[in-house]
This record gives sequence, structure tokens and C-alpha cells, in this order.
Amino acid sequence: MPTSRRTSFKQCPLNYAKERRWEPDYLKVKCTELGVENEYMLYQRRQRISYLRVFYILHILATLFHCIMILVFCAHNGLIVFDIAVYVIATVLILSILSVNFNEEYVSSNPWILTITSVLSALILVSADVFQGTYQYYKNDWMLATSYDTYTILIIYMFLPIPSLLGAVLLGSAVSVLFITYFMKVVATRFHYFSMSEVDAYNQISVDVIHYFCFNLLGVFFRIINEIVVRSSFLNRHQYIMEKIWLRNARIQEKMLLDSIIPPQIAKPIQEDIKSRLARKGDSLRPTRVMEQIMAIQIHPEVTVLYADVVNYTHLTTTVNVEKLVRLLHDLYGRFDMAATQFEVQRIKFLGDCYYCVAGLMRPNPDHAKCCVNLGLSMISHIQEVRIQNEVDIDMRIGIHSGSVIAGVIGEAKLQFDIWGTDVTIANLLESTGAPGFVHISGRTLSQLDADQYTIFPGTESALAEPFLREKNIRTYLLTGEVNMDPDTYRLDSWGSLSVSALDISERPEFHTHFATDDSINDELREEFKNMPVSGVELFKSWSACFGRKTQPTADPSIHKICLHFNDPHLEWKYLMQSDYMFKYSILLAWCSGCSLIYIQLIESLDPCDICIVINFFAFFCLTALLLIAWYKKICWWMYGRSDKILFNKSNCRIFRLHDKIVRHLTVRVCIYVLILASYFSLIVLIMVNCNWEEFQMNDIESKLYHYEMDLNMCFHPWVVTNMVALIIGVSFTFARIPFMVKTVITLCFTIVYMVIIFFQFDFVFHHSATINPWFPSEIAHGMRILITLFMMYLKERHSEFNNKIGFEWSVDLTKKKQDADETNQSITIVLNNILPAHVGGSGVPWLSLTGSHRSISLALSTVKVYIRNLAKHELYYEEYKMVSVMFASLTNFEMDLRHLRILNEIIREFDRLLIHYQEYYVVEKIKIVGCTYMAACGLDVNYADRVNNWLAKRDSLLEEVEQAQRTRKSSTKESVESHEEVVFVMATFALDLMRTLWTVKKSYEDLQWHYDRSLIVGDMAIGISSGEVMAGVVGASHPHYDIWGSPVNMASRMYSTGRIGHIHVTEETALLLREFGVDCICRGMTFVKGAGRIPTYFVAIDDDYHFVPVTQWSQTSDRRRSVTGLGLLTDSSSSYEDD
Repeated sequence: MPTSRRTSFKQCPLNYAKERRWEPDYLKVKCTELGVENEYMLYQRRQRISYLRVFYILHILATLFHCIMILVFCAHNGLIVFDIAVYVIATVLILSILSVNFNEEYVSSNPWILTITSVLSALILVSADVFQGTYQYYKNDWMLATSYDTYTILIIYMFLPIPSLLGAVLLGSAVSVLFITYFMKVVATRFHYFSMSEVDAYNQISVDVIHYFCFNLLGVFFRIINEIVVRSSFLNRHQYIMEKIWLRNARIQEKMLLDSIIPPQIAKPIQEDIKSRLARKGDSLRPTRVMEQIMAIQIHPEVTVLYADVVNYTHLTTTVNVEKLVRLLHDLYGRFDMAATQFEVQRIKFLGDCYYCVAGLMRPNPDHAKCCVNLGLSMISHIQEVRIQNEVDIDMRIGIHSGSVIAGVIGEAKLQFDIWGTDVTIANLLESTGAPGFVHISGRTLSQLDADQYTIFPGTESALAEPFLREKNIRTYLLTGEVNMDPDTYRLDSWGSLSVSALDISERPEFHTHFATDDSINDELREEFKNMPVSGVELFKSWSACFGRKTQPTADPSIHKICLHFNDPHLEWKYLMQSDYMFKYSILLAWCSGCSLIYIQLIESLDPCDICIVINFFAFFCLTALLLIAWYKKICWWMYGRSDKILFNKSNCRIFRLHDKIVRHLTVRVCIYVLILASYFSLIVLIMVNCNWEEFQMNDIESKLYHYEMDLNMCFHPWVVTNMVALIIGVSFTFARIPFMVKTVITLCFTIVYMVIIFFQFDFVFHHSATINPWFPSEIAHGMRILITLFMMYLKERHSEFNNKIGFEWSVDLTKKKQDADETNQSITIVLNNILPAHVGGSGVPWLSLTGSHRSISLALSTVKVYIRNLAKHELYYEEYKMVSVMFASLTNFEMDLRHLRILNEIIREFDRLLIHYQEYYVVEKIKIVGCTYMAACGLDVNYADRVNNWLAKRDSLLEEVEQAQRTRKSSTKESVESHEEVVFVMATFALDLMRTLWTVKKSYEDLQWHYDRSLIVGDMAIGISSGEVMAGVVGASHPHYDIWGSPVNMASRMYSTGRIGHIHVTEETALLLREFGVDCICRGMTFVKGAGRIPTYFVAIDDDYHFVPVTQWSQTSDRRRSVTGLGLLTDSSSSYEDD
């Protein structure tokens, strides 16, 4: 039957995963794995009590109906007083005993009460029924059939709160034995069963045994199906609650993360924009950035700006290892973050060694100057502590100025809050001209302070000599003093340093794993489980309250109370269209019941005919074929399916597909359901068709005239047929995943047809069968049994349907909650991508993760845990790379006013869009924007080469350029080369594309000169690149910040600041690598670089069309060389990224 994969052709594997989730053992194991088995048992107990409430309604109405009917239709009421008294006393005793189960506290401490009260109630009902019949038999010579035999068996399984299935089976079997014993002792003798041949007698007795067996089987099936549905619903609800708890915490974390990089007043529209685009991501395939058309910029007129710079920072980054550097910077900047929080100052960002922040930005604060000065003094105190603890030679320069700023975010990716304006430049200059260990403030800031609280000295000589400060007539002062700091603000870890993060980020729980939950979550889970509805019947609340038990919710407002359909038609349709993975259990019940009915038909048929045999064979064949189809996948899974290497041949695959089609399509299942019931009804017809009721009536008349005992076996046995019809009603209602109203209508029609048969077609035959009370018409007794069975099964199915719909609604809620959680997870990923590079904060291709690609989303949600796990473990995140290329691209001739910021925003947007292409294959990461300087790095993801070598990757010009450069290098060098050194070529290519993009933007503005002021047109930019070993990590407490450090970062900053407009300035090491990749570089000569002295530097050779000049062509391009050396340096006001 199965074959190996090597020989497979047009074959299929066995996919049993979905069916497996609807099996009792799987669900029980899942509850155990999740640690909720005890909670489930409590919920199941509530379910049983809810069924017990339904039984109260059922049994009271059934007893009243029985008593009223015998009072109305019995000819001599004197004989039935005893019967009524027995029924009433039994009902009172049963309801009184079962009422103990409504005391939740007592039952919780004594769970055996459920079983004991159920056993006593069942025995009382059996005893009352048997005692009443036995009494009338010996007292008044009335041989009566039992009234409540099938009723008792069904309530044992369906309504009584017996916890275990085994207990219900034992009790049901015992009750069946008692009724069979009564039948053999009383009823069989009356109808001369033992006067027939031995075979016929035992055949007739076996019919009753089969009946009781089928009713027990019906009850067992109900318990199994109910267990599956309730467990599945419970697990869905458990997962829903966990998703809700996680989502609530995740949304708090999302807000904290977003607020950590952007102030709340700007973060809110950005967050709404993220969520709206996540919601419509399936409608568009184009890449989505964090921002699209939002320019979130605000003007703040009354603020104070603080710039702080670490003295001797360059030496620090080049002399300590990565772990010590990250821990030291985290400790330092984390202290600064906590201090900023204490003094209500908004940190803006880090610039390597520079930390700057603003007071009065979040909300108006008249003491903004005092807050910044106190923060500056506390920062000096903190850096002195860090210097002593870590034995490093560092200090702090601080500059503070009060005025107005423009604040907001620009660009589309890696959003970072920033400030611009003349007063920001002044604060920066105050820091650079300040003195270590002092706060350097302007006269405007001093005018807003209480000078008596501080020690004040005149400003520095450097400030007096600074042209811009002199132009703005800025007087400066040095300030020192003491400031009070809250020790509880600074949480120290076991290292004596600041704790890793103030952000408490937890991972999302998975359905298939068991995880520890704290007490608050456990309490919330228990409370939610208590509030889970268990019934659609809102009765007996006052009864429960009498025992001190809190009233639990029952009905669900989304479900119609009468028809039990969802008020939402779309939801009702989805419920009806869901697959039936319990189909195999329904077919097994139908097959067992059908075989039993066929056997009974064969026994009861007086004159078996050919057509009867054909119909029996056809019914058996159809039921067996359905049984084989329904269970074939299960059997294959038992035998072979646990191995995923097994493939099945065409015949097996056809059966699998047929089974799946039946399971998935409601119409097919309803047709099968109707076919099964029709086959059952045909068996009833076959039994009755051979009965000549006219002959039966004539024999009855003659027996009375000639005084002889009539042979009642000359026609069918009415109670056998009635029990068959009751069984069919039970199977009809218990068949799984058939619409409730369809079951009700079909069963009601079937009942009406049988009532017509009882009271009109064969009334004389039914009238001469055994009755259940003295002088009570037998046909009415048959009708009563059918109506009570119908009502009982209707109440049972109504209750089960409510549970099914509650379970389905919970699964829908779970799906929605998962979607919300996924969106929040993706939103957190986006925010983390604005703090961390893509390989740390999310997908390796962060924009693609928002286009609807399941692969990218999956990658984003898995790699986002890298940083989260580190936070959860309170560990610092840091990395070290052997080869990273760092680039600084600085735009020139920009004034930091609102008009120029709009132009800057457009340019940065275009740069970010260009970055998408490089993100897809070679991970060029945008690190930050510093004023008008765009900082990026390539090589921070060591797995980027896998995307280049992936044969599925689409071919494009960038890949071709890189491959051509790699071939050129291999042909020019015989030594083995480091594969990651092509990041230098990629970074240079990206820099060249930035220059092309800027030229395109300039051209666009020139074409629109009638709409824009020509003074706004951007001139050009200078670019600096350096490569080598780099350290990276996340530092900061309340505001986590990803940054990179090392000599390449410092040198790239120096390259752009000492470079020339319109050129790419590189170090000698970078130039040599570019030449190996086929890109020529012009030696500029010896250039003075701060911190390194005079070193040789190079310009990348670029022609007039913005293409690299190959090495072979450079010697022939002397005109270009002369044009390069004739360009001027950057203006003196340009400052490097790393200033000590």
C-alpha cells in the first residue's frame, strides 16, 4: 500500500494533522502539556452541572406529562393512584439528591458526590419503574412494559454528572441488566416468548439486548464527542486568554518602544499609520516603509538644549574590547537616561560620544533651564563614578543654551527623533568650546536660573574666539554645583552597573509549549475560566445562589436564545461551513446502529422476501463503505502515517481525497446524513410491510368470540419498532456537525410520520401491545415514549449546539486575537528595526516583512527574539565584526529652518528608498542621521552572502556589478581573500548611487523652479568611507539605542569632514581594496586627520556620468585628475562625527 519516496510518482503523503487535533487522546495530552488539566476538570464539572440543570427541566416536565396523560386517558383512575405516587416520590427523591451537586464548594472538596448522587438517582428511577410494574403484576395481574428504560440509560450518559466515562458505562450496563431481568421475568411470559422454539425465544430476547446495547453505545458516543468539543473549546479559550494577556502587554511594550525613540505626541500618528498599513498590506505588493507621507515636525519656542560630549572617547573605543566597551557605554548612557527621566528632560539621541537632550519639549515647563543644568551636573557626577569604577580616563564637556527648536522625524526608515535650529547649533558650539568637568551655559540660560544655587565662572577663551558665537553675540559662563539625585532611579545589577533595560519585553507564548506564568496571570486565567459560559439555559440561578454559589454567566448575547443561530449571518455561515473532523465517529455510530437495526429487521420479519434481502444488503454495503472511507486515513495513520517519508498510491490517495471532500463540504455530509436516516426508515417499513393488520384484527375478534388466546406474534412487535424509532431519533440528533435546525426538522418529520403509523395506520396492532400503566392505551404509551425521547434529545442537542457554537466563537475570537497579536508583533518588529539593524531587530529584509510575504514575516518574528531574549535574560546585546564598511554622506549649504527641512526630508526619503534595493541582497544598514549627515554601514549581517549566492535570487545590476568586481579581484591577486571584503565595493556603490539620487533630486527642483524658491536648491555633498573592525551593541536604559564604534567609524567621520564636495573620500586601506575590485582611486596626498595625524587618503575615481573609473582607464584620464585636485575643502564649520 505505501511506497518510499524514491519510487513515488503521482502519489501523495498522508496529511492527518487536522484530524489528529480532534482526537481525545491528543487533546488530553495537550491539556497536560499546557498545565491546564486541573482547570479543564473544573470547567468540565461546570459543564456537567449545566447538563444537570437541563435534566431538572426535562425530568419535571416528563413526570408531569406522564402523570397528566394517565390521568386523562386511563379508564379506571383507582389503579393509577399508586403509579402516580411512585413517580412523584421518585422525582422528589431524585431531584433532592442531585441538588447537592449545586453546592460548588462541597462538591470541590468531595468530588465523589457527583458519582454517588448519580448512581442513587439512576437506581431510584429504575427501582420506581420496576417496582411499579412488579406491583401491578402481582397485585392486579397487569403485565406492564417499563416506562423509563431507554430514558434512564440516556440520562446516565447525557445529563447525570458522572465524571468518568467508565463509571457511566458501568452504571448504564447495570441498569440495562436490571431492565432485561424484569423483561424476562414479567413481559416475556405474558407474550409467550418461552412457549416458542428455543431459537425464536432467544432471538426475541436478543432484540431487547441489542436495543439496550445501542442506547448505551449512543450514550458513549455522546460522551466522546462532547469531550472532544469541550476540550477543544477549552484549549482555544485558554490560548485566547493567553493571547489577550500577551497582546495587552505587547501593546504596552510597543508604546514604550516607540516612545523610547519618538516622543508620544509624534509617535501616535506614526503608530496609527503603521497599523493602518499593516491592515491593508494584502492589498498592495509594494514595499512599505515606517513612514510614507508623514512629516512629523513641530516648533517649540521655549526649550533648553543640552549637548554632552565624552572627552577622550576616541582613545577609549580603540583600546578596550567590545564587551567592556558596550557595558561601559550602557552603564554611562543608562545613567544619563535615568537622570534625564528624573529631571524631566527628553533625550534625543547619541552621536558616538555625544549625548544631547532637550527640556520643555514633551510639555511646557517654566523650569526647563534649571532641569537641563541639574541634569548636566548629575551627568558630570555620574561620569566621575564610572571613571573610578572602570579605571578609564574619561571626562565630560557640557554645553547648554535656551531658545527655540524645530523637532520631529524625517525620512521613511530608521526613524529617529531629532532637533534643528540656530539655538541647537549654539548649544553644540557651547559643548565643543567648553571645559571638562563644567557646564558651559549661555547668558540666556543663566537669566532663567537662580544664580545663588550654583558656582559660576566666566566662559572659556575658545568660546570668545568662536566666530558663530561672536556673530550671535552669545556670552558664555562655566557653572558647577551640587544636585540631589534619587538613588531609587538607578537600578544596579550584580556587576555594579545599571540594569540592562527599563523595558520589560516578554516573548509571545506558543500554543504547543508549556511556559511558566506568574501568579497574576494564573489568577487571571482562573477568573476567565470561571466566567466561561456553559449553557444557553438561564434558569436555576436563584437555586445556585441558595447554596452560596456565585452565579456564572450562561447565555451568550451573540447567539439567538431560541433558534441558537448566530446573530451575525456571516458568522453563522462560517460555522455551518466548517469541516467535520469528527465525521468518523458519527459514521461508526451509524454503522453500529444500522447493523443492529438490520439484525432486528431480520428477526422481526415474518416472511423474509427477496426485496428485503436486497434492501438490507444495500443498507449494509452503504454503511460499510462510508465506514471504510471515514476510518481509512485513521487506519493508515495507525499503521504507516507516523513516518513522513511514506507516500501512498493512487487508490489510497483517491480515498483520502474523497474523505477530505466529505469532511469539508456540508452539502455532502447532509446528503449522507439523510441517506443513513432513509436507510433506517426503510428497515422500519420492511418490518411493517409484512403485517396484515386486517387479518390481525379478525384473529383478535375470533379469539374473543371463541375464547382462546390470540397469537400476538403473527405481526410485528410494536415495542420493538418503537424502540427502533427511539434509537433512530437518538442517532439523528447525535450525528455531529449537521445543522441543528436540519436535525430538528428531519427528526420532527420522522416523528410525525411514525405518529401517523401508530394512531391511524396500525393503531389496532399498537393497541394490543403491552402498556406501561393499568388501563392506559398502549398506542398512547408508544407515542409518549417517542415524544419524551424527542424532547430529551432536543434538549441535549440544544445544549450541545450551544457548546459547539461557543467553541466556534472562541476559535474565531482566537483567530482575530492572533491576527491582532501578529500585527502588534510586526509593529514591534518595525519599531525595533528603527532601533536595531534588521538582522537584530527583525527580518533581514525589514521592508519586505510588511508586503505580505509569509516567509519574510516568519523570519521577522523569529529573529526579533534575538534582542528580546537578551532583554528577558537581562543581558547586554553586542557584536564584533572583522570587516565592516562605514559611510558618512554630508549634505552641504543647508540652513536648519523649516523651509530647508522640507527639502532635506525629501532627499532623505529618496535615500531611504534607494536603501531598499541594497537591503534585499547586501545589508546596507542606515545607522542614523546627524543633522544633514547620512550614516550607513555594510557588513553588520554576516549572513548577507547567503542571499547573494542563492540561485533563486533575481538577477539585477547590483549583483552583476558585485560578481564582476569579485572576478576582477580573484584575477588580480593570488592570495586567498576574505569573502566579506566585498562590503567595501558595495558601500562605495551605494555612495555613488546616493550621488546619482541627489543629482536627480536637484534636476527635479530645477524643472519646477516656478513653484519653488531657487535658493532652496541643494548644492552637493561630500562622502567619507572607511573599513575595518567594528564593534556594535545596544546601550541605554529607557531609550535603547543601537550604535557602532571603532576606528572605521572615527575615520569615516574624518573622511567626510576633511573631504571635498562632490567626491568620495576614503582611507588608504579602503582605496587598496577598491582597486582590487577594479575601481581606481586617486591619491590625494597626506591629509591631516584629527586623532591620526597626517595620513595618505584617496578619492574614488568617478567620471562625469557618475560611473566608477576602472583601474585600466585611470592612467589615460589626466584631465580628470587635475579637475579633482582643483576642488576646495569643506567649509570650516563642518564638524566631524567624533570630536573629543
